[in-house]
Amino acid sequence: MRSVLPIFLLASLAAGLSAATVDGIKIHSSTAGNGPKTVILVHGWTCDETTWNSQVPALSKEYRVITLDLPGHGQTGSPKNGKLSMDLFARAVEAVRKESKADRVVVVGHSMGTPVVIEYARLYPQHTAAMVFVDGLVNLPVGTQGPDPHAMSGADGQKARETMIRGMFSASTTPDMQKHILLMMLAAPDSTAVGAMQATFDRANWKGDVFNQPILGLYADHSRSGDRAYMSAHFPNMDYQEIEGTGHFLMIEKPEEFNRRLIAFLDKQTF
Repeated sequence: MRSVLPIFLLASLAAGLSAATVDGIKIHSSTAGNGPKTVILVHGWTCDETTWNSQVPALSKEYRVITLDLPGHGQTGSPKNGKLSMDLFARAVEAVRKESKADRVVVVGHSMGTPVVIEYARLYPQHTAAMVFVDGLVNLPVGTQGPDPHAMSGADGQKARETMIRGMFSASTTPDMQKHILLMMLAAPDSTAVGAMQATFDRANWKGDVFNQPILGLYADHSRSGDRAYMSAHFPNMDYQEIEGTGHFLMIEKPEEFNRRLIAFLDKQTF
């Protein structure tokens, strides 16, 4: 009898551990809910899975919800060569999807997470039932210059990053919200801040292709990322919505409104 209990406990513990890997990197992920349909939530630049703390409880009532830390972010390690890319991020999402044994999923991406889920749909269309863009970039017009990645490292890197992050806040971003966001985003190492920024603005990612999956666009009030003309041409089945009085972190600022709109979209999907 002495050996039975430890074995049982070890088996139980093992069942709760994530075994998903990409290029030898162990991916940290969390799962909530037991619904028959699976939703994967993908965070943005220098963020982590706690981005979605206000979504998981609401979504997990009806859906199985998976959050993850992308390579270089949160509790997930970085590649040995230090190179971050949309391809690597998308394959990390796929590793988590495969581990979950869900065939088709809805992928939700905030900010940098939007080009991540677009790349995921490009690489794995057979597993992409629908997409949700959360104030994310969908196009990089010729001549567009993103932030200087190298300004995000070195002696003044943290100050530059904090200035940029604070520029994403709105009147709805309370001091407590600001504290959480700043702690989360400034915790990422300089190498992640630089590498993930380079990955986001790598022109090789922006192919101008058309995606026919159902898409919900949830964007900040008067969002600078809402390229409506491009969206109409390249995402013909997209429902674009802005949430009044929000900034870049709309899912944190107005979670009840955000969740209501997201769940209404999910409930319409077949997957």
